[in-house]
Amino acid sequence: MWAVVFDLDGVLVDTAKLHAEAWRRLAGELGISLSEEFLRSLRGLNRMDSLDRILEWGGRTEVGPAERERLAERKNRWYVESLEHLTPRDVLPGVVELLDGLAFYRVPVAVASSSKNARLVLERTGLAKRFSVVVDGNAVLRAKPDPTIFLEAFRRLGVFPQDGVVVEDAASGVEAARRAGARVVGVGRPEELPGADLVVSDLRELTVARLKALVDSAAP
Repeated sequence: MWAVVFDLDGVLVDTAKLHAEAWRRLAGELGISLSEEFLRSLRGLNRMDSLDRILEWGGRTEVGPAERERLAERKNRWYVESLEHLTPRDVLPGVVELLDGLAFYRVPVAVASSSKNARLVLERTGLAKRFSVVVDGNAVLRAKPDPTIFLEAFRRLGVFPQDGVVVEDAASGVEAARRAGARVVGVGRPEELPGADLVVSDLRELTVARLKALVDSAAP
């Protein structure tokens, strides 16, 4: 048996822009300007790691732990408010078709996301019923590139990581998946996803056959 584990933000649902908008708003209040390239570098990181990187970028390393918690909570509140407007139309191209194909062949699937709001996003977009296994930031404290979140997802699916594929859009997620022992499909720009076994622009380029071929290529 083999399985596929999906990241959420930027892979299944177009929520990466909502995170970016919330971080840019928070940074603006702190007098920090964030470029698009910098915002892309935050993909795959959890909330506190992202905030730490922003504060370091802006030279605001004097901000203490209590204030960091307050800032992170403010950003999350803005982000959660923006989720109220999510609908199935925010599911990215090719996602439904690929999930339909995997379901047809009875390939187990899971979501592994550092976001603590993953289940809310899945509910809002109508994807929740498609995943019996969801591992999020509430279940796993160690953020990518630590492999724990993917190891836990494969454990819950009852599949060895060596018999699985991870679909990711962040360099930290690609590294985490490789450290877990799985094959990796990167979604995005090849230069931003080093180590991915295959890179696609979106899930319309993926098929069940292409995913299975990746798993088979890892066999001894």
